[in-house]
Amino acid sequence: MKTNRAIRTPGGLSVRLDVRALTVVLLLLAAALAASVVLIGTGDFPIPAGDVLKTLLGDGNAGQEFIVNELRLPRVLVGLLVGASLGLGGALFQAVSRNPLGSPDILGLGQGATAGALVVIVVFSGNAAEVTAGALVGGLVTGAAIYLLAWKQGVHGYRLVLVGVGVSAIVTAVNGYLLTKSTITEASQAVVWMTGSLSGRDWDQVWPLLWLCVVLVPYVLGSARALRMMEMGDDVSNALGVRVERTRGLLLVAAVLLTATATAAAGPVSFVALTAPQLARRLTRSPGPNLLPSLCMGAALLVTADWVSQQVFGADQMPVGVVTGVLGGVYLLWLLVTERKAGRI
Repeated sequence: MKTNRAIRTPGGLSVRLDVRALTVVLLLLAAALAASVVLIGTGDFPIPAGDVLKTLLGDGNAGQEFIVNELRLPRVLVGLLVGASLGLGGALFQAVSRNPLGSPDILGLGQGATAGALVVIVVFSGNAAEVTAGALVGGLVTGAAIYLLAWKQGVHGYRLVLVGVGVSAIVTAVNGYLLTKSTITEASQAVVWMTGSLSGRDWDQVWPLLWLCVVLVPYVLGSARALRMMEMGDDVSNALGVRVERTRGLLLVAAVLLTATATAAAGPVSFVALTAPQLARRLTRSPGPNLLPSLCMGAALLVTADWVSQQVFGADQMPVGVVTGVLGGVYLLWLLVTERKAGRI
């Protein structure tokens, strides 16, 4: 069965369509939406999936409309947007570094965002909005530091990963120091945030993420062809007309913005950015960055993990970051063993 087909438009433009990748995207979208509907109906006041759909379409009673639209829908939307942002950001980092371990989790962007949040909590005793802003600034500053330290006539894969690991270790030590200087109340607030959770998320977290995705996702998806060329090496890419350093820099900025904003909204949710691109690649069996499948996989993973945490441990008893951390840690060990057997590390 052919998985690639060429479609010609009336204007003479030819577009290559990967049927398997498109099928995977559609299935992941369906899984994410189905999990979202089930998740909205889960809680202390359960609502059947049919009633959830009717309420979302404006045909529910007053009680259901309040629970669905005001309490649960924002949480699910934040989960979808955070998962999509982390999946897409992880795919970008792995494509640019040409390394399956080139993930925001490994490079230290989550730790950088945590440092920004801890500074606001411990030093300035900030509120929730200020903690979110601090996390965003911390992630952006860490991303800029990694890029500048890794720069040497360009940014190359393994140097980016190694610098990221070093920066991650330094920032983790700073975070530990900040926790030792905090009060019991501040430490409790910080630990809850550092775990990564969707609990208590409302529309204030939805809109910044949504607008960022509206701006960045079309640009990133439009750069997929250049990314595929860059995976062949800088010399080949330059010969094919790709402005490598400019493209790489802009895509890294986009990846840092996606990751930092997602972390600011939900805390450092572990391993979604690492596992989503890898799982998407294995499902599509397609070379290249697999940007759209990674985006959909990240969204499906996070809302499913949140549903699992509520089903197994009860509403708000187990933060979603713990679930993704356990599953992602197992996957990371398997990936390391596989890479070592292949002689790549």
